[in-house]
Amino acid sequence: MALDIAPSDRFARLTEQSADYDRMAKALDWLAERWLERPSLDEAAEAVGLSPFHFQRVFTRWAGVSPKTFVAAIAHAEARKVLDAGANVLDAAYEVGLSGPSRLHDLFVAHEAVTPGEARRRGEGLVLTWGWSPTPFGKGLFVMAPRGLAGLAFSDGDDAAAFDDMHRRFPAATWVRDDAAAGRTALHAFAGGDSPLPVVLIGPPFHVQVWKALLRIPAGATTSYGQLASWAGKPGAFRATGAAVGANPISLLIPCHRAIARDGRLTGYHWGLARKAAMLGLEAVESQREAAA
Repeated sequence: MALDIAPSDRFARLTEQSADYDRMAKALDWLAERWLERPSLDEAAEAVGLSPFHFQRVFTRWAGVSPKTFVAAIAHAEARKVLDAGANVLDAAYEVGLSGPSRLHDLFVAHEAVTPGEARRRGEGLVLTWGWSPTPFGKGLFVMAPRGLAGLAFSDGDDAAAFDDMHRRFPAATWVRDDAAAGRTALHAFAGGDSPLPVVLIGPPFHVQVWKALLRIPAGATTSYGQLASWAGKPGAFRATGAAVGANPISLLIPCHRAIARDGRLTGYHWGLARKAAMLGLEAVESQREAAA
């Protein structure tokens, strides 16, 4: 999105995308269970009780592409074939033309904010600024540490539960609400920030290693939990790796949604399979546009 667009206009667009996501959440949940089957427009619309015309109009406004194109992008059929043949995820991404840069993946870990001992004290001594803002994936809860984003979660209508889930990760920190700051961070992340958004990893050492490994997965690509375990230095530690992926506090920007089962199933996601499908689909669409440019 062009950076000369006024922040108020960019924020209005985020708000519109957030509302459209909420309308499409049921459809995305349905698609998340069936994307390997390449369902038709009529099947998807019928499943959520909408006419094909209305479903296509709202979905396309949110995603920027038709439902058919979105499902085709998320399928990654050729990438899965390459992965099944034993290639690593980076080779697979290049093989199917998904090697173009992605703004959302062009992030860096700015600072590991706490030592392992401090992490065990659950945020003691940290001042965390938090607030709500619309995002393309619904209402987002942003948690900012002094040196970068420390948490990003989503609400599906129960804001208190979403906040409690995040607060439990850092219960000893000092929490200060600032929705305006959250809105500025959302604009940086989703609507044309002119520099990478720094993120702060706060957690046990192995969790941090897994979260760093997630950053190696290109946008528009996926990998298995086994590959992540190897990248994190513990080959075979599938269960511990899965637990670390599930404990990731920074949705999307630390891309735990790119971890899938070896057979291509999306499997679980802390913020819901519908949101995981939405994230993978939009990233795949963006990557394919970049590859074709």
